[in-house]
Amino acid sequence: MGIAALKIKVMPESVNTDLEKIRQEAELIINRQDAKLHSSEIEEIAFGLKALILTIAWPEEKEQSELEDALRSISEVQSAEVIDFRRAFG
Repeated sequence: MGIAALKIKVMPESVNTDLEKIRQEAELIINRQDAKLHSSEIEEIAFGLKALILTIAWPEEKEQSELEDALRSISEVQSAEVIDFRRAFG
C-alpha cells in the first residue's frame, strides 16, 4: 500500500464561482476519503474562467473515480478530472 500524488483539475460552472469555497468543500471530501490535500492552485483558462488544481496525497489502492465523482457533486462544479498520477516516494 503506497501513496500516490494525484492532481485533479476542478472546473467551475462560471467565471463568478467562488473557487475558495470549492477548495474548502473539496478538502472536506478529500479528508473523508482518507487522503490529504497537499496544495491547491488556480490556473487561468480563458476569458476570465479559472480552474482549481488540487494536489492530493492519495492511497494508491483506492479508485480515483470515487474522488472524481465526489468532487463533481460539489455545488457549482462543472467537472473534475485526474490530470496527473504519480507514485510518491519518501
